[in-house]
Amino acid sequence: MSGTHEGTFEALRAQLQEAAATFADGPGALEGILLGLVEDVDRAVGEPLEIFPVCHHSPASALAMARRLREKQPKVVYLELCEDMAPLLTELRNCRLPVAVQAFATEVDGFPAEWSPLSVVAPITEASAEYQAIAYALDTPGVELVLVDRSSDHVYQWDARGRHPDDPAELGADPGVSDAPPAEEEAALHGDAVGVGIGDLRPRFAELEEHLLRHGRVRHWSEWWHQYVELPLGDSDHDTYRQVMLLIGSLFRRLAPGDPHRVDVDEDRERYMWTRMRQHLAATGTDPADCLYICGAFHAASRVAEFGVRGTDTFEISPRSATKWQHGLIPSSHTAIEAQFGLAAGSVSIAATVWAKNVRRTRVEPYRLAGQAGAKKSKAKKTAAAVAPVPAVPPSDKLTGFLQQPPVLDRLDETELLGWSVEIVRAARRNGYLASTADAIAVFETSILLAGMRDRAKPTPYDFQDAAVTCIEKDTVPGRRDVRRLVEIMMGGDRTGQVGYEALPPLARDVHDRLAPLNLKLQQRGVQRALLDIASRPELGQCSDVLWMLRYLMPQGAARPIMGERRLGERPIQESWDLALGTHQRALIELGYEGVSIEQVLEQRLRRTAYGPQATAATVLEAVEDATLYLRSRRLADELGTRALEVLSAERSVDGAPEVLRRVRRLLAYYRTSEPVLPPWIESFVKTGYAHYCTLLPTAFTDDDATVRQVAAMLGFLFSMESLALSLGCDRTQLELAVAQSHPQDQSKTALLWAAQTQLGHLSRADLRARCDELLGNPLVVPAYPRYLSGFVHALEPVPGLTDFVVEAVSNAFGRLPDPVLLPWLPTLITTLRSGGTELAPLLIREAGRIFPGRLAVLDEWTPPWRTQPEAVYPAGRTDGSRGGTLLAAHPATCDAVARLLGCDGTWETADAGPQGAALVGRHPDTAMALEVLLAGT
Repeated sequence: MSGTHEGTFEALRAQLQEAAATFADGPGALEGILLGLVEDVDRAVGEPLEIFPVCHHSPASALAMARRLREKQPKVVYLELCEDMAPLLTELRNCRLPVAVQAFATEVDGFPAEWSPLSVVAPITEASAEYQAIAYALDTPGVELVLVDRSSDHVYQWDARGRHPDDPAELGADPGVSDAPPAEEEAALHGDAVGVGIGDLRPRFAELEEHLLRHGRVRHWSEWWHQYVELPLGDSDHDTYRQVMLLIGSLFRRLAPGDPHRVDVDEDRERYMWTRMRQHLAATGTDPADCLYICGAFHAASRVAEFGVRGTDTFEISPRSATKWQHGLIPSSHTAIEAQFGLAAGSVSIAATVWAKNVRRTRVEPYRLAGQAGAKKSKAKKTAAAVAPVPAVPPSDKLTGFLQQPPVLDRLDETELLGWSVEIVRAARRNGYLASTADAIAVFETSILLAGMRDRAKPTPYDFQDAAVTCIEKDTVPGRRDVRRLVEIMMGGDRTGQVGYEALPPLARDVHDRLAPLNLKLQQRGVQRALLDIASRPELGQCSDVLWMLRYLMPQGAARPIMGERRLGERPIQESWDLALGTHQRALIELGYEGVSIEQVLEQRLRRTAYGPQATAATVLEAVEDATLYLRSRRLADELGTRALEVLSAERSVDGAPEVLRRVRRLLAYYRTSEPVLPPWIESFVKTGYAHYCTLLPTAFTDDDATVRQVAAMLGFLFSMESLALSLGCDRTQLELAVAQSHPQDQSKTALLWAAQTQLGHLSRADLRARCDELLGNPLVVPAYPRYLSGFVHALEPVPGLTDFVVEAVSNAFGRLPDPVLLPWLPTLITTLRSGGTELAPLLIREAGRIFPGRLAVLDEWTPPWRTQPEAVYPAGRTDGSRGGTLLAAHPATCDAVARLLGCDGTWETADAGPQGAALVGRHPDTAMALEVLLAGT
């Protein structure tokens, strides 16, 4: 400690010792805590490198920061922010605040795979001390901004030290009680990222926070901070603000039992920052008096050995992992910040309102980045001459006077309160509330009453909010917003930031450029309708390709097709889209971390799906279809198709058989209509799949884990691909042997086996019908007969030719089964038809429409065709002995012409030649005699 500052707080120490002796009945732990608070403040004040304590998103900290920067004009600004985020800060001028600086990693190396993707965000608002420091450093010539906090990689490294790998808790989550409301759409702008902020200042001792809230007569911590810290420090001078913030940081630090891991991380962060600052000072030779260190008040009261420019250099910074981090800016909002850091709903919006009011009242000129989007332009031009810095003076004890002075009672601003009351009634009426002028008066008076009950002369925004809810809110909310939300909107609302075009990653800029022909303001929030008449404007076809890829890659709602679809082999004519790229700007920016174009990102994701450890033949075939559908890449489709062949050969289950069948059929239909020859991979896939499913078929019939639908899909693959497989060299004997070796025990699979035998010709229709009649005639089997019917319904997939028989079987079941058996089976039938409805139901409906009568009146007299089997009627032989060639004999010219054309010679026989009988048998009797010998021998 410098000798210049010795004795600065001696009077305060003496008073605290006397208070400790009085309240604790003698010296002890209380004296140690109270004197420790003063020692922490004295140590930080006496540091040659000025420490500026802040609280994140605090208007008082931002105002004091702007005032101090203009007075001191430091040459180096050390900022508590992840050091790897420094290159992005210059892009803040292209954004509309609030935004968040993000570090993102999708492929992890050195961390558990289940943590992926890794994301760290640092939100920045205009009413924050960090933004004032950034704007000052970037727009002031000769000023260097140095970020000294741990890197994004170390955020996860240090959290992993005290966390069990199976712990499901989120990284960086605050274990304390959160005041934030449930997450909504705007609150999810940061996703599941770990939030880092400058000056997270909140008691970590639950009993202390509860005591402060109870005696402060407030509901949550944000309101206590606004009432007892923000308002008193709003007009204070630099020394008072600094010493009070250091005292608060020291108090919360010493009364923070907390978990040991969190304390270790905080102390390591302080060691890390002081080590980085000493390294920078040694490398540049900068005088510490020309520097300013901005950090949270909690870290400003640090007691680690590395504290200060004269601290020890024993801390060793660990190397970063091999994880490749990407950095960018994403939009943020007041609601997202509140949800990230556990703040009360509306507290950040109220802080923004207080910041604007303090700036107008104190006439302090805040710093804003040149060209900042959304910033108000100054009316007068600034002079180029720099203001001379105020010479440094030894700090005096302002803390004693601040603690001894009575609370400042702000006089009631009736004009402001009346404006609030009238405005909230107007907003309530617009949202369906039956509010009137009387309600405005009631809100005004109730606000004053609540403030008085809480020992406040001037109602705060929180008092006004409670009064508005009390006077206007009724039993139900007539609209989408309640009164509490209306007050938040009136106080400034939820402001959502936007990342400017120049600050977007290359992929996001490329998307906006390629969608420019749509003539839409895609960066605006909200839903916009895009109409694409591709037939008259072919150039819009490229926009359609981009939109379909965005629909595949981005969250639902970012690009939603209203009219039009994309299928294999089809070309779009007209499309209609609902686009919300501005609302989902964060998702678009995070796509830019994965590649430089959406085609590259889509190809990477398809490869990741195909080569992942959970890949199946069905998922790889889906990737093949997507590569053909969205990228139109034959090269990638062939590569992924070869991968699908490898995965299919390694599979030992039939879980994905229905999906494999559906996608192979679709791809075969596409290639047969668009390609002169089939790709080699799909021929190999059919050939391998034929042998593969023939091998697994007997096991699948007896395996309880294999469902009827899966076995039916296997048979569907074998029967529908049989002609192609046989042409490629497969042997049909494989299929016949597989069916012969199948001996199912389940009734539905037995019916499926009968259908397969019918398709192979091993079982006739008559025998199949006889088996079903036998089942219906056996009282012991009747209860299980619906399961046979379910098997026949599934058999329509591999054997669609049995549709008429299935209709017959279902009709017989409805006619002959008793109600106790039939009615419980109906839900199963409906579920079966619904699961495979796209293929099975149309077949049954079409066949039933063909068989059953179309009019109700005919139904009573109608007889099913399978019950009326007419005997075959053969025409009677002619009694006149003629051979039936009367027409030919009467008109021989045609036959003579054909005979001459074929070079045949012959003559016409007369009709009265008499019966000839079997003339051919008489001329060649050897065949008949050999047959007679064969039959006699058997």
